[in-house]
Amino acid sequence: MNETTTEDKLKQKRNMLYYNQLILNERRAKSFHGRKTKTAKKRTSFGSQKVDFKDYLFIPQQWEFVAYILYFVGIPYTVGALFLFLFIANANWESFQLLNLNAFPVVWLIGYEIVSVCLLIWIMILYLTYESEEGY
Repeated sequence: MNETTTEDKLKQKRNMLYYNQLILNERRAKSFHGRKTKTAKKRTSFGSQKVDFKDYLFIPQQWEFVAYILYFVGIPYTVGALFLFLFIANANWESFQLLNLNAFPVVWLIGYEIVSVCLLIWIMILYLTYESEEGY
């Protein structure tokens, strides 16, 4: 009369699986209890990084506002004039003198576009290298 049905065998297997899971969880809890928990490094995205222009430009301590204005006006104008000299006048000083450099907004806009494209390419390169450093 000691017959075990298939339902009894299934119940016994389920109970053993459940019991084994309880023992395994208890062992894990004991082993983790003694260890210090590791905190996951909080990943910062590329866009949330702090940007400080003082790392890239020479800016005197008390003259930041003046330096930023000079950089904002001077760098694009110089790049625009250099572009006009090299590519429009073919690096010929006589031809360059024939150009009207008094049209400040035009020369500045040419230089601004060149500087902005270079900065966007530089930001893209920084972004791509930042992604490879994180190690996905």
